[in-house]
Order: sequence, then structure tokens, then C-alpha cells
Amino acid sequence: MLTRRHIRVKVMQCIYALTQAKDDSLKKQENFLQASIDNMYTLYLLMFSLFIEVHERASDQINLSSKKYLTDAADNLPNKEKFLNNKLLLQIVGNKSLSDELENRKLNNWYLNEEYVKIIYKEIIESELYQEYMAKPSSTYEEDKKLILDLFKNIIAPNEKIYEYFEDDKLTWVDDIPIVNTYILKQLKKVKESDLPSYFLPPLLKDSEDLEYANKLLTKTLLNNQKLEKEIEGKTPNWDKDRIADIDAILLKMAICELLNFPSIPERVTINEFLEIAKEYSTPKSSIFINGILDKLVKEYMDEGKLKKVGRGLL
Repeated sequence: MLTRRHIRVKVMQCIYALTQAKDDSLKKQENFLQASIDNMYTLYLLMFSLFIEVHERASDQINLSSKKYLTDAADNLPNKEKFLNNKLLLQIVGNKSLSDELENRKLNNWYLNEEYVKIIYKEIIESELYQEYMAKPSSTYEEDKKLILDLFKNIIAPNEKIYEYFEDDKLTWVDDIPIVNTYILKQLKKVKESDLPSYFLPPLLKDSEDLEYANKLLTKTLLNNQKLEKEIEGKTPNWDKDRIADIDAILLKMAICELLNFPSIPERVTINEFLEIAKEYSTPKSSIFINGILDKLVKEYMDEGKLKKVGRGLL
């Protein structure tokens, strides 16, 4: 789920939090990094569990309507329980591995904040997507999948109330929401009726090397802060570290650290990745500024033999 770019952003957030708090505790930042990575998986589970809660809400509404004496719009549908029996929805709801993971992590957020489920459910049943789907008495797995995919893309993912809830819960989730939503969309597009329950519980990191990379990048950037500042100082005319945006300074230090300490990562990959992060998280001109400094440093390191890159994909 997490790519190397996402990991770089997580490390950047940790270093930024440290500089703002003026806290030089490396252990605390390592713990913050681990918690930030773990919390991203929690966010994924909470987003996915909304389907379970919406299904339960729909079931409750069907039970209530069966006890009413007056008719409503749902009574005119050819199959009132069609949404409840949506094959992909049942695949998610009946996934014991997913339910166990939610229970083990004590993720009962929607039970404690059911107003958000009500908001989502109301938007769903009032949508054209839902109305068109319910107009036919039956559907195939692919048609059921298309509905769930469209509901997530058009109603759940962009919902402002859900976004505000997550933003208030954990600060780092603001940056995680688009990543998690994009990943869930990919999951829903690729899911098959025959998929095992584990399909909905993907690994957060590709392998243990990703976590090692994250910790090493954080540790070496922090421990070599003064040395990295001198590297930047030599390539910046009229150097004044107080005038450089905090994020720019952090990204430069991280990029230099990666260039010098990660031989398996090509220098062009490092530069491109940090330029993309700068475009998203810093000022409009930051990427040009950072690119200029890194280009000078790479040429200098090559001339001095400091860049010792190994592996495939290298020039």
C-alpha cells in the first residue's frame, strides 16, 4: 500500500514535527514514524468498514419498513433487498478476517459516531447511482461491483464530513486520505468473486526493507543535520537558513542523505522523488530551487567519487 514516496513523506512529517516542537529526541521521532505508518493502515480499515456499517444500516431500514403500515418509495422497488444482497457488499460484510482485524484493533469508531454512517447512507439511497441500480430486480457480480466502486468514488471518498472527522482524529491522516482512497479504488476495480478474505487485508509495506529504509532515512538525516546543512550552505548564494522554507530545508537534507547513504537508489530517482514531494508540500518555486542545489551536488559528488551507486537501472 505504501510506496517509497509515501514513506519519504512520512519521514518528512516526522522531521518537521521535531523542528516545530524543538524536540531532539530521536527515539520519540522513531516512535512517531512507526505510529504514523501504522495509523495509515487503521485509516484503510476504517474506510473499508464503512461498507459494513452502511450494509447494517440498510438492513435496519428494511426491518423497520416491514413493520410500517404506510407505504414509502422503497415499496415500489422490484426488489427491496437487492442492495442488501449486493454480492461484493456481502463479500466485504462476510469477511471474517476483516471483522477480526477491526475487532482486534478495537476500531468501533462508526459505532460511537453513527451520525456519519447515517449521512453516507442517506446520500447513497438518494443518489441516481442507487436508484438506477435498484430499478432492476437482479444483477451480476460485475454490476454489483460497479455500484460499490461508483458509490465509493462519488459519495464515500469525497464526503466532506468524513474528511473532517478524520482530520480531527489524527493530523497525519490529512495526507493519508487521498493515498488510502486511491488504493481502495484500485482494490475494488481488481476484486474478483473468487478472491480469498486476505485480499481485503493487504500488507501495508511491500517488505521489511521498506521499514528499514524509513528508519535509516530518518535516523541518518537527523544525526547528520549539521553536516547536511554545510552541504547546502556551499551551494546556496547568500546562504541564510532562516529564509529557506522549513520544508525545503528538510527535503534537501533528506535528499542529500539518500544520495550519500542509499547506494541501491539511483540519483535521478532520488532527485525526481523529492522534486515531486516539494511540488505538493512546499512553495511553487521550491522544486526549481531544490533541483538546482541537488544537480550541483550530484556533479560534485560524482567528481569526488562520493556517489557509489550499485544495482540495476543505473547509468
